[in-house]
Amino acid sequence: MVKMKEGFKGERFASLPDNLLETYSKDPLIGDLFLRKIGYFPRVKYHYIQKEHGCDYTILIYCTDGEGWYEIYGEKYILRKNEYIILPQNTPYAFGANNENPWTIYWLHFKGKNCKYYQPGSCVPRSITPDNHSRLQDRLLLFEEIYHCFSLAYIPEYMRYTSACLHLFLSSFIYLEQYRSIQTFINKDLSFSGKVIHFMQENLQYNITLEELAAHFKYSASHFSMLFQKETGSSPINYFLRLKIQKACQYIELTDLKLQDIATAIGFEEPAYFSRLFTKIMGMTPSAYRKQEKG
Repeated sequence: MVKMKEGFKGERFASLPDNLLETYSKDPLIGDLFLRKIGYFPRVKYHYIQKEHGCDYTILIYCTDGEGWYEIYGEKYILRKNEYIILPQNTPYAFGANNENPWTIYWLHFKGKNCKYYQPGSCVPRSITPDNHSRLQDRLLLFEEIYHCFSLAYIPEYMRYTSACLHLFLSSFIYLEQYRSIQTFINKDLSFSGKVIHFMQENLQYNITLEELAAHFKYSASHFSMLFQKETGSSPINYFLRLKIQKACQYIELTDLKLQDIATAIGFEEPAYFSRLFTKIMGMTPSAYRKQEKG
């Protein structure tokens, strides 16, 4: 069986050397909770990791597409789309991708005296599904903010900010109801199209068909399309594509992600198609938009 630890197409990760982490662990604003490593692996076939004796850090794996598996305490579990697991330190485990339907994962290693407060009570997968009150895109944008700052964390102030954000990021998993409560208040009186648009916004990284959208809201495709167009003046798929490009603009303005990585993050497998669609909607290429906004 082919197995790979790292070296995947489209992967991104950042880490710091152990000697610097040791220094940072003594900082009162960092030492309680801090990153060791962070990354994003899209559709990583043959991904495999085994820690026979455990390790001195805790790892979070958040699956946003496909599926994988992990073994711990003699049990094997499947980790599917919109599920996460936090594997504790000093505990043997193994995990890997399903090679027929390989996972896309956001992951991070974290350490510190407060690690134990960010570990669920069991080792079963936990679900985070899109609904009227979810904040999936908020969480992913926070991940990008943490990734950006951690990439600059040779400067202590960036590492301190990374640690502060890490508390919120982990809390968004552990305290899911509390994290979603503001969205419950904001979206309590949403119209039909408002609920659909929120669902679209939470699923920008996927290629959702009209039939899938309609099925989620328990309508036929034709009736769903008619209702949505009546309220918005746009077809559902056209609206969805425009939301994707809006998200791309946000990534271009607020992050240093490569344009190819931005295309992947919003569900475009072909960067050329992403570029053509972006140009059609925005009136300029993604690179020209980046130059304009950051020039």
